[in-house]
Amino acid sequence: MPATIPHFIDGALFASAAPSLPVFNPATAAVIRHVGIADTGTVQKAVTSAQAAFPAWSATPPVQRARILFKARELMDQQRDALAALICEEHGKTLADADGEISRGLEVIEFACGIPHLLKGEHSPHVGRGVDSWSQYAPLGVVAGITPFNFPAMVPLWMIPIALACGNTFILKPSERTPSAANRIAAIFSEAGLPDGVLNVVHGNADTANALMDDPRVQAVSFVGSTPVAQAIYARASALGKRAQALGGAKNHMVVMPDADIPGTCDALLGAAFGSAGERCMAAAITVAIGNDTADALRDELAARIKTLRIDNGRTNPDMGPVITDTHRQKITALIDSGMSEGASLIVDGRTILADKPGFFMGGSLFDHVTPAMRIYKEEIFGPVLGIVRCNSLDEAIALINAHEYGNGAVIFTRNGDAARTFSQQIAAGMVGINVPVPVPMAFHSFGGWKRSLFGPLHMHGPDGVRFYTRLKTVTARWPDSLSDSAEFVMPVAR
Repeated sequence: MPATIPHFIDGALFASAAPSLPVFNPATAAVIRHVGIADTGTVQKAVTSAQAAFPAWSATPPVQRARILFKARELMDQQRDALAALICEEHGKTLADADGEISRGLEVIEFACGIPHLLKGEHSPHVGRGVDSWSQYAPLGVVAGITPFNFPAMVPLWMIPIALACGNTFILKPSERTPSAANRIAAIFSEAGLPDGVLNVVHGNADTANALMDDPRVQAVSFVGSTPVAQAIYARASALGKRAQALGGAKNHMVVMPDADIPGTCDALLGAAFGSAGERCMAAAITVAIGNDTADALRDELAARIKTLRIDNGRTNPDMGPVITDTHRQKITALIDSGMSEGASLIVDGRTILADKPGFFMGGSLFDHVTPAMRIYKEEIFGPVLGIVRCNSLDEAIALINAHEYGNGAVIFTRNGDAARTFSQQIAAGMVGINVPVPVPMAFHSFGGWKRSLFGPLHMHGPDGVRFYTRLKTVTARWPDSLSDSAEFVMPVAR
């Protein structure tokens, strides 16, 4: 029987007696291991460990915390091949793609190493006679992260380094579909010198996540996943008085202007739409072609290229691996069926590609003549399906995109600076690309969308990450020779 992945609590592996869930290799459909489900007692054990570690960790000078993060970054870079192999095995993405997500996670650690600079606060001497005032940033305490299957290393690393650099202790609940990377990350931080209890990992399902959120000692919750779950988590955490940031779904649009280089744009679209089998919140799911000539050229070029996509086990480094589960493959297939029944033109059908091969494979699909009334336009497919919507003008395209419920990312491909500027100013999305197909910001900027792509006022990592994991304290002080003997009953003012 495959081994069961334990939890990581108080600096050590911890196996609970609770039931477990199977972990599949999507490329073979085989159960490769199991993962334990943390019950309420196990969650409480992790929170108790994190709470006990908080006083000493929060009192550790920020520069010393940064040195541990710096060491963790070095160790993770040394072990990236093994970590990428774990991700490839449990997620199905290619080794190159897995290595890329590790690189983006390392960038967040690098940013977090400089956080002591952002924790300095502000100082104002002489706000009144003999009175000084300053601000300082205090950590929240025990904080938690609930992360999705599609980026088993990168998304946890959006949260962990910044939370720790700010002086918090952290509990991670990774996806039960891709759990192994979380334990490897926790072990690396421990090897780097992180004190026991500062970073803990509990595995499980929705009940585990709810137990974590419901514990009154947990001060904040970060989440990345689908919009319905993000909304529910934000509502639950907020009702319990916790700080929450919950990143949800997306339907990212790529506008292609008539002056765009079609072959180069198609290169960009292929990677943006079909990289990681489309299972990422920044995937380009819809291309908005301005004018029928542009749409026809895109359709023909894309159709020819999609048919040549190399699809195989991610270890062979093809263009695209499998999707995460057979259930998800069936959901994608059903949405393709709905597109056909609602009148879209299916130009390339990926439903039956490699259908007879073990694993959860499917090919890339391309639709033309997609309209806003169709499910394949409205819903996040989270799979290798690209749709073409035809518009007559940039203004029409902007209005179309801004009417969508999601506002994660939006992109324009053009050689016209005025069109690019208009688009970037008027589009209602949190992340915008100009001739950049996947506009994920660097770690020193913040990641997050608008509308129903984000619940909560603060984005992930960058300056917003520091704001989320700290609370502001302002101190006003004076040191007179003696205090006045008379009481004052009016609003104090600077004199």
